[in-house]
Order: sequence, then C-alpha cells, then structure tokens
Amino acid sequence: MSNTQILSPTLSQQVAQFVASRSYDDIPPTVRERAKLVMLDAIGTAFAASRYPFAPIALSALSSLGTGDSVVIGNQARLALRDAVVMNGILVHGLDYDDTYLPGSVHLSASCIPVVLGMGVHAKANGKDMLMATLLGLEISARIAAAAKGGFVNAGFHATGIAGVFGSTVAAGRLMKLNAEQHALAQGVALSVTSGTLQPLQEGSWTKRLHPGWAGASGITAAAFARAGYVGPAQAYEGHFGLYTCFLGEHKASAQPKSVVEGLGETWEFTRTSIKLFPACHQLHAFMNCAIKLSKEQSQPFSADNVESVRTLIADAAVPLVCEPLASKLKPASSYSAQFSLPYSVACALVRGKFGLNEIEAPSYTDADLLKLANKVSYEIDPNPGFPKSRSGEVIVKMKDGRELRHRDNILPDEPASADAIIEKFMQNTIGVLTAARAQSICDAVLELEQLTDAQAFATTLAMLAVAGHPAPALVAA
Repeated sequence: MSNTQILSPTLSQQVAQFVASRSYDDIPPTVRERAKLVMLDAIGTAFAASRYPFAPIALSALSSLGTGDSVVIGNQARLALRDAVVMNGILVHGLDYDDTYLPGSVHLSASCIPVVLGMGVHAKANGKDMLMATLLGLEISARIAAAAKGGFVNAGFHATGIAGVFGSTVAAGRLMKLNAEQHALAQGVALSVTSGTLQPLQEGSWTKRLHPGWAGASGITAAAFARAGYVGPAQAYEGHFGLYTCFLGEHKASAQPKSVVEGLGETWEFTRTSIKLFPACHQLHAFMNCAIKLSKEQSQPFSADNVESVRTLIADAAVPLVCEPLASKLKPASSYSAQFSLPYSVACALVRGKFGLNEIEAPSYTDADLLKLANKVSYEIDPNPGFPKSRSGEVIVKMKDGRELRHRDNILPDEPASADAIIEKFMQNTIGVLTAARAQSICDAVLELEQLTDAQAFATTLAMLAVAGHPAPALVAA
C-alpha cells in the first residue's frame, strides 16, 4: 500500500454515493424528459449512419471476432455485448451529428446510450432503470469533461473517449445495481481503460468514430471488475497520477477537479448539451450560422465569381480541428474531412444556405465550384473567442464589387434544441432506413421509456433495418 495519504471522501467516493443513492423520484421531470430526448437523438443519428460505408466495415471487423445476442442499431447482426456497444457507439458518433456538451467539448450520448441499450437487455432492466442509468451516466460524463476546462482538447485528447469511460462506468454500474463502494472501485478501474487522441482529425481518418463505443465497452468492463471485487485506485481524479494530472499535461493547472461534485444533484449539467442541427464539428456551427444568414440576405447567390475573399475569425484552440493541415481542409478527401473543414463548410453554407447530410457526400465535397470558393476562405485567430465557455465565429465576405459583408455568431453552452426540433431531426435521420410508421413507434417508445417492461423487445425494434415493402437503402459513398 502506498504511503500517500488519501483524503476521504475522495471524488470517486462522492460520485459513487450520489449515483448509488439516487432514486427515480429524486429526478426532476424536466431532467427525465431531456434524457429521453438525448437518447432519441442518439438513436436517430445511429440509423442515419447505418447507411454509410464505415458502418459495414466496422461491423465486419467486430463480427470476425465472434457473435452474440446483443443488437446492432439498424442491422440484423448480433454481437457480444461489449462489441455491440462499440458498434453502436460508432454509429451514434459516426456522422458527428450527435450532441455536444460544449463546456466540456464532449459528446455525451455516443458512449452512454449504447451502454444503456446493451446493458439494459443484459440486466433485464425496465424502462425506469434504463432512464436512471442514462441520465446519471450523461451527468457524470459532462461534469468530468467540464472540469478539465478545455484541457483535454488542448492536450490533444478526444474528451469523449476520456470522460465517456467514466460516464459509461456509472451507467453500466447502475444497471448492474452496484453499491456505493463498488461504484467507487469502478471509477478507479475506469482510469486505466481511458483513451482517445485527436490525431484522426489531422488526417481525416476514421478512428475518432471508434472512441465513444470503446469508452462504453471500457465502462462495462470497469463496472464488471468492480462488481467482482477488483480493486482500483481510490483517487482516480485527484491523484498524483490521476485523470487530471496525466491527461492534461501542461494544462493541468487550469483544471478544477472539485467541480465534478459541486452542486451534484442540484444542477443537472447534461441538460445543457447541444443537439446538433448540422452534421459537422461543433466548432464550425457558429460559422455556418453566419454564412447561412449572409446567404439569405443576398439577392444574388454567392460564388467564386462574385466573391473576392472570405475571412474568418476562430478560436486558437479550434484551429487544429478544422483549419489544419490547410491543404486537406481546402480540398476534403472524404466525408469526414468535409465535416471538419472550415473552408469547405463556410463555402457550402454561403452558396447553398444550408449544411445537411447531403453536404457531406461526395457530389458536394468534390464539387469544383464549391472548392473554388473554399480556396478563398482564410482564417485568423479571434482575439475574443469566448472558448471554452462558448463557441464563436465571425465570417467577413469581401465582394468583387467592393462591398464587405460580415456577421458574428456565438453559440452558448445553454443552447439545446427544442423537443420538436429533436423529434423532427430523428424522423429525418430515419428516412430511407425505416418506414415512417416504424420510426414513429420507436420515437414513441423512447419518449415513454418509463413504461417499458421488455428491454429486449425494444432493442429488437432498433435492430430491424429492412421491413416488408421497405428494403434496406443503398450505401452512401464515404
């Protein structure tokens, strides 16, 4: 045993006590409703992603390791529990269309929801159990990410792959009915199975999609080890080699680990998560709002022929994500590259006045006219970006006739979409995958989750890709 003095209660113990003691009746109705909407959005994005080539490739890799009885959203395949969680996490996050909790730069649902869907069946849980696991997991992920004060991203880590492990551990542990001591042990184990860097964004490669599902599977592993009595570190967060020391490096001084438990149960941070209405990196959304507004104000469409230049002001921390390397951002080589390209997304929003799933497909990101305008988009460091508390963007268009058009937008952390917008997004995301009637039945089931008695039956509805008279869609090119 180390001679290092351990102060009690540790942050892990405080989180564990909260998670183990909270009951359904303790949760405000508005918080329960928001959790269901977050789940609905995650499931919808997974159905949309099932049409893209990365989905069958990932499924092929996981299937080669064996099969099981856990469902894959939008597919007839069955995988072992943790492999299904990995796969469903890839689907939820694969289009980068899932929610983002902006204070922590973390995607909350992509790891937590696959865990709840998989473990819900495995544990024979009812709807209330699944809802509790969901909102507790989302909350802990949000708090752990926010306490880093932007440091995970600054240090080159994907916050979802880091904080998502701990939230998934909580969700899995809740469904396993762990006691407070076991929940604390589980967080210690979770510290050793945490990973995920941002290098994929430098190259436009696919592995960022893997992080949330891997976090979910790691969370299940950590909870199972703790249930069996496997001993993890007591100081998972604040220890000398704990989360905020090891994963933040030179940025550790700005972290506030104690904020993980401040106001826990009084203020529900996850309810602030932003539901994406553009399928792209959240660092781009303010810029697209600006470009769309400018587009709608013009009588003549923007084009490379009438635009002299486009300047953008962006937070320094966002540059490696959406501006560099410049050559790949000016000419995206894949749909994923397009989703993380400031020049392309701004050009697209200026010309088309929108940015949806069609804009991340090959006919768009290879469009010569769009790319010609994208090459006129430059960036400068914003002297007053507001990051990480908010995501701001400014677009300045200099026209060839001498006019200068500009707009600035600031996306606040408290900017979740309305219930109606989330439901509409879900229905749009399932077009071409499900009949409208089946999509509506899934939507109703999620929004009435407390009434669920058979988790297996619900999971099966998510696995049905092709239905009678409505064949599976053709895959969309990456």
